[in-house]
Amino acid sequence: MAAAFDLAFDPWDPAFLAHPYPGYAHLRERGRVLYYEPTDQWLVSHHADVSALLRDRRLGRTYQHRFTHEDFGRTAPPPEHEPFHTLNDHGMLDLEPPDHTRIRRLVSKAFTPRTVERLRPYVHGLAGELVSALVEAGGGDLLADVAEPLPVAVIAEMLGIPEADRAPLRPWSADICGMYELNPSSGTAARAVRASVEFSDYLRDLIAARRKEPGDDLISGLIAAHDEGDRLTEQEMISTAVLLLNAGHEATVNATVNGWWALFRNPDQLAALRADHRLVPSAVEELMRYDTPLQLFERWVLDDIEIDGTVIPRGAEIAMLFGSANHDPAVFHDPERLDLTREDNPHISFSAGIHYCIGAPLARIEFAASMTALLEKAPTLSLAAEPQRKPNFVIRGLESLPVVV
Repeated sequence: MAAAFDLAFDPWDPAFLAHPYPGYAHLRERGRVLYYEPTDQWLVSHHADVSALLRDRRLGRTYQHRFTHEDFGRTAPPPEHEPFHTLNDHGMLDLEPPDHTRIRRLVSKAFTPRTVERLRPYVHGLAGELVSALVEAGGGDLLADVAEPLPVAVIAEMLGIPEADRAPLRPWSADICGMYELNPSSGTAARAVRASVEFSDYLRDLIAARRKEPGDDLISGLIAAHDEGDRLTEQEMISTAVLLLNAGHEATVNATVNGWWALFRNPDQLAALRADHRLVPSAVEELMRYDTPLQLFERWVLDDIEIDGTVIPRGAEIAMLFGSANHDPAVFHDPERLDLTREDNPHISFSAGIHYCIGAPLARIEFAASMTALLEKAPTLSLAAEPQRKPNFVIRGLESLPVVV
């Protein structure tokens, strides 16, 4: 059994965070599964294994539908973290069937192809407005001025959150998502707990208001579904709304800034994109593969599994490395090269199996809309300064992306 700490894998090292893909190559060369002692996880780095395990029902995002913490050999979270876990554990991303099936069925009604397609004009219109403002200012921060406000506004609009109430949404989301990093600090946990309480309190009040005066929004729809007999507790509504807000913009924000930073570093590909805007759809897929917004996805082992002769016992945790899988040369020709014309591109940036991203079609529309608006309205867009990368591993993004028009 190879140990991952012998390799060029250190998710807290700034040099590794800046460019983790050579480290992933070492992981893949050393084996199909490697134990990583600092996080007590088994790392899986090959595309075929990650893809298969995402669909393997012997793994779960939770184990509490089958085992207690004691049965599973795990320690319960500290009591002071309870508000975060109550919020997180009732969202469908961290549930397994039958609860996952029930909630996803209700939420999927808001993400049908027809519903998402109806949002396209709104998304393109807002993207155009945001880019026009950036151009008028002569430049700015692509993250704060375009990448972030677009998906936040779209998902807030879907949920029915009034425009005047949206300012805290992104900070709440950022604080909550800090808990998804490896071995989060006590300060990170405290911020996540505070954000969980504040966000939950806000949504509880909003749900009460929508009960009195329903609107044409997802929260009103979930209330109506509950009233019609589909079991959905208030906590499940709150957790679902928070999950949709967090997942509904984090990937798009980070894919957008990671993508443009990659384009600026590959001027030949940027020039090809500017010369032919028909490349936008394939560019969206390639940029999500090339610098993956979600680098790691965790699953618990519910029943012993074997990978390449190594038995991983029940109670263990598997960390599937999406970024590595998306650079696996067994699947992607010349994976370290950015190729906006890449046709065969089965990246797993949106996961797979029952936890496949329900908002993937909307995320693609948002990324393409902002890219198209920038290509059309800011054809000379260029980097104003070297960006700072966030000191995170799991959710990969930038602090800002300063640009000039």
